[in-house]
Amino acid sequence: MGAADGRLDRIFIRNLRLRCIVGINPEEREVRQDVIVNVTMHADLRPAGASDRIEDTVNYKTVKDCIVETVEGSQDLLIERLAERIAAICLSDPRVQRAEVTLDKPGALRYADSVAVEIVRGRTDVAGGI
Repeated sequence: MGAADGRLDRIFIRNLRLRCIVGINPEEREVRQDVIVNVTMHADLRPAGASDRIEDTVNYKTVKDCIVETVEGSQDLLIERLAERIAAICLSDPRVQRAEVTLDKPGALRYADSVAVEIVRGRTDVAGGI
């Protein structure tokens, strides 16, 4: 698998558990809620595999740190908006060609474990920035 055959490799950040203000109801605007972030970044990882150098890959710790800062500082009304902002962070690294973001909001609906949105964005989808 690699860029030569049209497919890209993937880096996953799984089950990043954070707390933030997100929601439209008055009580959601006052108390931080749990959210769970899952990210898949599509990139050509062959250069890093050949060189064994961090400079040749997507630094997932840097991406994670930016996601944590953005989510924990969130005042967004919708999880859709927060997911867009997370996708933009992933795509800020020029090696990332596509980002898939799933954002879960546990306990958002009675009788359901979670409500989630999943978005897929590529380089051209965030041209205007978030």
